[in-house]
Amino acid sequence: MNTMTLWDLTGWQFAALAFAALLVGFSKTAVSGANTVSLAVFAAVLPARASTGVLLPILIAGDVLAVLTYRRHAHWPTLWRLFPAVAAGVVVGTVFLVWADDGIVRTSIGAILLLMAGVTVWRRRRAGTEDEPDGVATRAGRVKARSYGVLGGFTTMVANAGGPVMSMYLLSAGFRKLGFLGTSAFFFLIVNTSKLPFSAGLGLIDADSLLLDAALVLFVVPGALLGKWAVTRINQRLFEQLVIAATVVGGLQLLLR
Repeated sequence: MNTMTLWDLTGWQFAALAFAALLVGFSKTAVSGANTVSLAVFAAVLPARASTGVLLPILIAGDVLAVLTYRRHAHWPTLWRLFPAVAAGVVVGTVFLVWADDGIVRTSIGAILLLMAGVTVWRRRRAGTEDEPDGVATRAGRVKARSYGVLGGFTTMVANAGGPVMSMYLLSAGFRKLGFLGTSAFFFLIVNTSKLPFSAGLGLIDADSLLLDAALVLFVVPGALLGKWAVTRINQRLFEQLVIAATVVGGLQLLLR
């Protein structure tokens, strides 16, 4: 894999990756979608394609901590509706990575994130928020779940950027703060774990990347603890605004790089 090893990094480069790992933990237990900043940092320090393989195990570590924190709040009917579409999106994303270069990947994901943010804001202003996430059981809700599921699987496979897409879906489906975090925690633990063989098969994960992961994963824990502390102090409206803002920032940084 074309990447830098742990021993090749300067002190400043390692510090930047450590901060990004801490932000992964924070995003998993507080503001989902904020880890698009982590994606940008990893892609700036490491080769862009290789950075996705290094970042994936760190995301899984954050997912495990999020599941331990919010496991009682997951909404499993929503998860079961999403998984088939997400699986299709992961397969499409794997095929896309075989031929797409870094520029095409960044532009595609950035455009998708901005589109999803715009659609979510428009829908919420037009119709208001559902009281219960069971609203996705309607035919329109199933179509929406499949659409977001495919996009989520695609974006998470090609750039580990599925968080903002699924954040927009969960907000549009009417999830409150804890239900949002619990459902997304299980969703990404399952999806990210399922991506491991695909990433390894593409050469994005190897011994060097795992050694770097071992050094960085320790920084995920304080980030997760900080997120758990912060989320109890963020009201629902601010939580939703932060999620949407993180999605827009992530989309813009991908498009403008």
